Amino acid sequence: MKWIPRDAALERLGVKPQTLYAYVSRGVIHSRPDETDSRISLYSAADIDAFLKRRRTGRNRNAIARAAISWGDPVMETAITTVRDGDLIYRGNSAIELASTATLEETAAILWQADDFPEVPPILTAVPGATGKARLLSSLAAQAAIDPPGFGRGHDALIHDGARLLDNASHAITRQGGPNPFHTRLARFWSLNAEGEDLVRRALVLVADHELNASTFAARIAASTGASLAAAALAGCAALTGPLHGEASARALAYLRHATETYPNTALGALAARGERVPAVGHPLYTGGDPRAAHLIDWLSPSRLVQDAIDAAEDAAGQAANIDMALAALTMELNLPDDAPFLLFASGRLTGWIAHAIEQLTSGKLIRPRATYTGT
Repeated sequence: MKWIPRDAALERLGVKPQTLYAYVSRGVIHSRPDETDSRISLYSAADIDAFLKRRRTGRNRNAIARAAISWGDPVMETAITTVRDGDLIYRGNSAIELASTATLEETAAILWQADDFPEVPPILTAVPGATGKARLLSSLAAQAAIDPPGFGRGHDALIHDGARLLDNASHAITRQGGPNPFHTRLARFWSLNAEGEDLVRRALVLVADHELNASTFAARIAASTGASLAAAALAGCAALTGPLHGEASARALAYLRHATETYPNTALGALAARGERVPAVGHPLYTGGDPRAAHLIDWLSPSRLVQDAIDAAEDAAGQAANIDMALAALTMELNLPDDAPFLLFASGRLTGWIAHAIEQLTSGKLIRPRATYTGT
């Protein structure tokens, strides 16, 4: 990715410095500090070129709206999470730095703007389901069926509801209650040692939120109707079950298993023969590579076989591994069950769904876009 200094950016755009700064603050153009002098900012030439192209084409409102639906311009204001200069930010905190020390509960308190993570009564009821995924969905559905609407509940009450939801989810997946944090329950559920438990903690924090992704948007839409936090989280979890979102790591896990049992080139050849793309590489929001994946893989220090498979996938695609590949690698190295990537993703992202649902509920606004009719 090419980065250019401020004067070159101003000349290319034909605007004043204040306008350039406004573009950066709105996320239209990304910037980063100069590696040789942190006082100097550099600006993404690709973002500038894309902006100028949009301005030249003079798109009408319909064209702009259509483009915004898929990795387009920002369409909603939020104070929770953003991707800026290649970093993931939770309310002003680097997600990477938080993952080094924080628990999921401590991260939830930050995302929810709570003084601390509130204590909730212990869970005593069993949740049906043969798998952790089934029990998680059952738990959210059961709570959504009895919880009152979210509209009208104060911020403190919503935070308490969120803490209860997270504890319910932990109990449903692991069948464990008590004061232990989520990552400890998962580690015991999977019989991990202390090192594995810490890796699970880091993974949960890294996936806690990710701006306006598909599942979070689904959760916000549900919350905008006044639905309960449980109902909003259920909507988010339902969206997460799709193969293009939370289940994307399943393809990455299948690739890693094939690549380590044979050779990476054999696994890549099999993908090509089926007309499938290399899984879990690249991310539209990170032109320089997904930092969540880079750090989780670095902390994991995969075996040579797994690392060779990741390297081969990156070389074949010409893009860096993303978080789905990292979760698949974690599953391989810790010998976790096949549904572990989804459970990690859903468990961590539950905190983000709750944060966005609270923000949407307190805004009092219904999300109701219009459709362009193309029928007869």
